[in-house]
Amino acid sequence: MARVLLAAQLRRTTLILTILLATLQSSVATAAEYPSRVVSLVVAFPAGGGVDTVGRAIAQKLGEALGQQVIVVNRPGAGSVIGTRDVARAQPDGYTLLLLVTGAALPANPGYDLERDFAPIGLIASVPIVIMSNPSLPAKSLAEVIALARKDGEKLTVGTPPAPTLNYFGAEQFKAMTGTRITIVTYKGTGPLTNDLVGGHVMLAFNTLPPAIGNIQSGALRAIAVGSPSRMAAIPDVPTIAEAGLQGLEIVQYYGLVAPAGTPQPIIERLNQELRRIVGSEEMKQRLLDAGGDPIVSTPAEYRQNIHREESKWQAVIKKLGLVNY
Repeated sequence: MARVLLAAQLRRTTLILTILLATLQSSVATAAEYPSRVVSLVVAFPAGGGVDTVGRAIAQKLGEALGQQVIVVNRPGAGSVIGTRDVARAQPDGYTLLLLVTGAALPANPGYDLERDFAPIGLIASVPIVIMSNPSLPAKSLAEVIALARKDGEKLTVGTPPAPTLNYFGAEQFKAMTGTRITIVTYKGTGPLTNDLVGGHVMLAFNTLPPAIGNIQSGALRAIAVGSPSRMAAIPDVPTIAEAGLQGLEIVQYYGLVAPAGTPQPIIERLNQELRRIVGSEEMKQRLLDAGGDPIVSTPAEYRQNIHREESKWQAVIKKLGLVNY
């Protein structure tokens, strides 16, 4: 009887090892052939905005590195939820990637879990939110903005992309911390928001720098304060929010590349290798700095830790502010 059981266990073990070996060989073969066709890089925001600008720069260089075209596919909607959900449900074969923006809190049931449904490839940059205004706004500093908001807050319109973007929750946190009643106006993306800010349709914005940097440099917009722990190289004369007198409000987005969970590890490693080389190049570093980002080179494991930390942080913020059912 013991011999029969032992023989059965050996057969099961042999079968399991055979399956594992076949899976490993398949993954290696897939990675060796990858990519054999066009790769789609989904940007879950409208064309022309800050995320789109970075996505197109990365797609161009990644395509050159892989020897295969990488096309940007814009799938905006619901504060990035629609495009992100589409990628979570895509085939895990390396041909559908996502430029993920972490630091945005998620609705109760977005249809995906950032930590479960995606395979991190690597970080690209940190992109602080910038508090900026139309030059006609009489307040020129953050202290003056807060004073104006406390005096006549409901008339002070503040533009942001909608929830669940970090811009929106940063504006809500600012509103709570300063005890003001500013009127938040949401836009489908940072591109339309920038255009309306320049046109004076809103007077203040929690915006990313890439779509607005040209207008700031030309004087069409005024940068009031930046949400990062230190000043930005692209606008070194602009103080941080903390330097401007409001402690405890840091608003930083993190851009990175992810694939659907289950993507073969050799493909993830290949993409990470190429992404590290691209982001670490002097050309891309300068492009990201000029666009208002701080380049970051990371491993997939480091990026996974970043996703966990930022999502936990902002989920706690919206819960504290009572915005859970936004």
